Amino acid sequence: MSAPPAERIELTVISGMSGAGRSEAAKALEDLGWFVIDNLPTDLIQTMLTLATASGPDMRRVALVIDARAGAFRDGSTKALGRLRREVGHFNLIFMDASDDVLVRRFDASRRRHPLATDGPVALGIQRERELMRPFREGADLIIDTSDLSVRQLRRKVAASFEEASPTGTLRTTLVSFGYKYGLPLDADTVLDVRFLPNPFWVEELRDLTGLDAEVQSYVLGQDSTSTFLEKIGELFAAVLPGYQNEGRHYLTIGVGCTGGRHRSVVLSEQIGGFIRAEGFRAKVIHRDVDRPPVPP
Repeated sequence: MSAPPAERIELTVISGMSGAGRSEAAKALEDLGWFVIDNLPTDLIQTMLTLATASGPDMRRVALVIDARAGAFRDGSTKALGRLRREVGHFNLIFMDASDDVLVRRFDASRRRHPLATDGPVALGIQRERELMRPFREGADLIIDTSDLSVRQLRRKVAASFEEASPTGTLRTTLVSFGYKYGLPLDADTVLDVRFLPNPFWVEELRDLTGLDAEVQSYVLGQDSTSTFLEKIGELFAAVLPGYQNEGRHYLTIGVGCTGGRHRSVVLSEQIGGFIRAEGFRAKVIHRDVDRPPVPP
């Protein structure tokens, strides 16, 4: 028996904060062959789905951009998305986010008015929008923090998550190495703190290198505490990754942090990514702060 029409549709909803990169994420999906609809009122979503199921293969992968501008948003968007999640065969909700200060700077630079700050400063509009969008962030399958991403990096990140995606795809994991002094990644589902390991920064010949260099890798991986840590982390992920997949989770972002994000976190992210792949899951490794200059912890 063939699947019902709606179950053959792959639908991705792009939502999130104004100024966080919704449009660029939509363009990235469009470049991958998705049919993209921007700012569709929620009361037309069901009509769109009916049209998509009746159309040819060109509308089998549809992306909707939904934000807080539409009046109907306040009156049932979360219910509409919940219904789509039940009816559509493969549904993803992406939430684009960035820190408040970054969003303020972007609006100031573009001289645009925030859609929810017509009667006040940009910061007030951001606060209102965060409250309005909270259910979307909490229900997101994938959160993308664009605070430190260029447009090119954002497009690459979206492409890496979707270029080989299919309704039967396995859990996709992303490892993000970062430095605590520059802040936690907003999109991390879980964070591993590796600052307990000896810091290569204090070894003069290693200071200007990074965790991508063999010398730093040998130093970090040569510690007894590193071996114990990797053994325990391996046991942890061997247990939880199948569970995430069985629960229908499509994406998992794991932050791995050290002080500056250049040495220990880089080495450990690569090691954990390799372990996850060996377990049969997809894993992409991103080093957020590796190119920052070395500074004292």
